[in-house]
Amino acid sequence: MSAAEGPLVVGVDSSTQSTKALVVDASTGRVVASGQAPHTVSSGAGRETDPRQWWDALCEALRQCGDAAHEAAAVSVGGQQHGLVALDGRGEPVRPALLWNDVRSAPQARRLTEELGGAKFWADRTGSVPAASFTVTKWAWLAEHEPEAVRATKAVRLPHDYLTERLTGQGTTDRGDVSGTGWWASGTEAYDEEILAHVGLDPALLPRVVRPGEVAGTVRDGHDLPFSRGTLVAPGTGDNAAAALGLGVRPGVPVMSLGTSGTVYAVSRHRPADPTGTVAGFADARGDWLPLACTLNCTLAVDRVAALLGLDREAVEPGTAVTLLPYLDGERTPNLPNASGLLHGLRHDTTAGQVLQAAYDGAVHSLLGALDLVLDDDADRSEPLVLIGGGARGTAWQQTVRRLSGRPVQVPEARELVALGAAAQAAGLLTGEDPAAVARRWDTAAGPVLDAVERDEETLARIAGVLSDAAPLLERPTDTH
Repeated sequence: MSAAEGPLVVGVDSSTQSTKALVVDASTGRVVASGQAPHTVSSGAGRETDPRQWWDALCEALRQCGDAAHEAAAVSVGGQQHGLVALDGRGEPVRPALLWNDVRSAPQARRLTEELGGAKFWADRTGSVPAASFTVTKWAWLAEHEPEAVRATKAVRLPHDYLTERLTGQGTTDRGDVSGTGWWASGTEAYDEEILAHVGLDPALLPRVVRPGEVAGTVRDGHDLPFSRGTLVAPGTGDNAAAALGLGVRPGVPVMSLGTSGTVYAVSRHRPADPTGTVAGFADARGDWLPLACTLNCTLAVDRVAALLGLDREAVEPGTAVTLLPYLDGERTPNLPNASGLLHGLRHDTTAGQVLQAAYDGAVHSLLGALDLVLDDDADRSEPLVLIGGGARGTAWQQTVRRLSGRPVQVPEARELVALGAAAQAAGLLTGEDPAAVARRWDTAAGPVLDAVERDEETLARIAGVLSDAAPLLERPTDTH
C-alpha cells in the first residue's frame, strides 16, 4: 500500500442488497482499499433481512480491505433508512428486520395519521406524514401481528444503529436517520413522548441521539473486526444523509438518486413540514435539513421490465403512445402502497424498446413530480440536477432525466457516495471540520455536466393523465400470493 498523506478513515454503506466499505485517506479523499459483500432480502408480501447478515457482510467487506482497515483512526456507518430492528436483552434480533420497502404497514400508517390529529399534526410534529416506509408504522404493524415479538423486544434500532452498536457496545443514533422514524419531533429534536405512548413504545428502548460532530463511541474489545481497540466511531447516519455529505452539497442544489429506490432531495436551512406527505421532512447529518421525496420503484423495477422483454437495459426506443407505471412494489410517491405495475396504450406497432422507454419515463416522472416541492422557493431552478446512484451512469437514465426535467444534469465521477459521506463524517471527527466541507475538499462532486434539452411536456402530461384516470385501479389491493 502506498503511503497516505493523512490518517485513514473507514466509511461504510450498508444498503438494501449489500454492505460496502471504503478505506479513505482523510487528507486527500483517495480510496486506499475497498470491499463489498451481499445480503439477502425476503420476497413476497414482506421485505425482511436478518440483521446479523449486515454484520457478517461488514466483517467480510473489511476483510477484503486488508491491512489498510487496521490502520484506520475513525469509522462511520451509513445505512438504509427506516428499517425496524428489534433486539432482545442479549442484543440478538427478536425477528428479521422489517425493511424500508416492506409496505405491509400501510393500514397502520393510515390509522396512525387519523388517530393522532391528521396529516398536519404529523407534518408539524415530526416533519413527515407517516407512510408504510416509516419505522413507527412498522412498530404498529408488529404490535398488531406479532405481539409476542414486541413483548420480547428490549431495544429498538435502525439498521445503521445496529452496526454502530456492535462496534461500540453503546446504543446510539443520529438526527439524520432518527428523523425518518416518525417518533422524533423535528421541532424540539427529541423523541416525541405522545407518539411513543400512542404506539406503546417505551423511550428507554431507543438509542441516544448523538449530535453532529460528536463521537458515538470507540471500537470495543471482543470481536473479530480489523480495527484497533479505541478506534473512534462517528455517529453514522441514513443513506441519503450520508450521500448528501459525500457530495458536500450546498443548500438549494437538487440531487436525484437512482437506486433500488429513487429519491430527490436538497439541503435546506428551513425545517420542512409538508402535510400532503409527498416530501419527508428529514434532518441532515450536519444540523440543517434534508427535505426528500422517495419512490419505491427505480432501477430494479426498470431492470425487471427489461428482463421481461428480453432486452438489455439500454435498448430503449422512442415512442409517444405507451405509458408504463412501474409500481412493482407498491408505491410511496405517489402514495399508492397497494398498486402494481400498469401498462397503457399498447398498439400492434408498439415495440419492446418503446415499452422499456416507457418504464424509464414512468419511474422518472414520479421523482420529478416531487422535485419542486423539495426545493425552497428561492432555489435557483437553473442549477444542474446532480444525478447519483447505480443508475446515474446509464445512458438511458441520463437521457430520460434530461428530457423530462429540462435541466442540465451533472454526473459526479465519484462512486459509492454513501460510503464516502460516512468516511467524510469520520474524517470530520479527526480534523474538527464540517463533513460536507471535507467532501468538498475531496472534490467528490466533480464530473461532467450534460446540457439542458427542451422539456418533454407531452410525455409528462400523458403520464399524469393516465395516473389520474387509473387512480381507483391503482388504489385497489392486489393479491400478491
